[in-house]
Amino acid sequence: MYTLTQRLFLPLLLLCLSITVAAQETAQIDFEKYELDNGLKVLLHQDNTTPIVAVSIMYEVGGKDSFEGRTGFAHFFEHLLFEGSENIGRGEIDDYVQSAGGALNANTSNDRTYYYELLPSNQLALGLWIESERLMHAKVQTVGVETQREVVKEERRQSYDNRPYGTITMELYKRAYKEHPYKDPNIGYMEDLNNAEEADFQRFYKTFYVPNNAILSIAGDIDIEDTKELIEKYFADIPRGPEPPRIEVVEAPLGGEVRDTVYDNVPLPALIMGYRTVARSDPDYYAISLMNQVLSQGQSSRLNKALVDEKELAVQVGSFPASSQDPGLAIAFAITRPGTEDLRPVEAAFEAEIERLQTEPISDRELQKLRNQIEAAAIAGLGSVAGIAESLADNEMFLGDANLINTETQRYMNVTKEDIQRVAKEYYTPENRVVLYWLPQPTSR
Repeated sequence: MYTLTQRLFLPLLLLCLSITVAAQETAQIDFEKYELDNGLKVLLHQDNTTPIVAVSIMYEVGGKDSFEGRTGFAHFFEHLLFEGSENIGRGEIDDYVQSAGGALNANTSNDRTYYYELLPSNQLALGLWIESERLMHAKVQTVGVETQREVVKEERRQSYDNRPYGTITMELYKRAYKEHPYKDPNIGYMEDLNNAEEADFQRFYKTFYVPNNAILSIAGDIDIEDTKELIEKYFADIPRGPEPPRIEVVEAPLGGEVRDTVYDNVPLPALIMGYRTVARSDPDYYAISLMNQVLSQGQSSRLNKALVDEKELAVQVGSFPASSQDPGLAIAFAITRPGTEDLRPVEAAFEAEIERLQTEPISDRELQKLRNQIEAAAIAGLGSVAGIAESLADNEMFLGDANLINTETQRYMNVTKEDIQRVAKEYYTPENRVVLYWLPQPTSR
């Protein structure tokens, strides 16, 4: 529904939305958690410092949860549910929120879909009404489907197919997975978008848009008891649905390096690598995340110093682990300098930095730098009620514990130099990766 950034590597950066660490314990976020009889989980955080409230709802459905032959449905619904409901006319959701002085948006990952309104606190009931309408009375009809079908198809063309480097994640994931639906793009295949029918969307809505598949997270200038009464009014009568199906595919090990060349309409060659790693809930995620910070966080990071400053092989480098519900990828890239004809020296320089991590513990100075970055990110990451609402929901859905908003930083702080060295050895091996040489289209003569 919205573009987080118009930078070159939009599809890559979208994958690391949840990499930033949670709040440190000195910035305690008090909240209340409970569950309605219909299975809707509720998280409430009261902060009366400014007259603003964030009303959000997260559904445990993402790109991986499509029906066979119908990819991209979760993202499609992110668009479709702005069409209106039985009690809200087409296009009126935006009008209601903007007329009240608020803002609204939504986003979809491979694993979840998230809607929110940021409103003056005296408009709390408006946000609750809108989200209850989406959940109970959304209009899944031909006129809305056809309108949004064209919108999504155009988004795919502009943000992926016709954008330089735009299909990197698609090309990586379809080579890294054979069975797990992570192999399919979050936005879906064009043929699936063309072939999907109204009955398919009705089925998807009834399957995943049920209260027992959602977390309502509210943060800001609220009174807890008054808010509970409003939630009861708008959500308690919505019937529980059948438990949605869950992905049970366990992807086999990659079983050997996958190497390929992709030609694209790009100005500069790029080295792209994806290493199969762990789910967001795995304890190794913290060490992998910090290892990637050593590699690419800031101008003094190892990859930037080696590939950009010293060897002058690249103009931009990066590495990060994707935060995903099932075992995912850690992605690294290097965009080379103009005139580069051979990517092998770039790859060798990257491998040299990985080998350093595998054979030598990081320095005490680097470890302290990491911890400083953790603390700084923890403070900055929860500087808004919107950020708090989303973090509470993310922690509850991905990790089963909303209170990690207060305690997860310690998990990062507990990572040792030996942990970083161990995960570098375990996951960053040639047989566990996809390597793509991303090259400009050959010029015709």
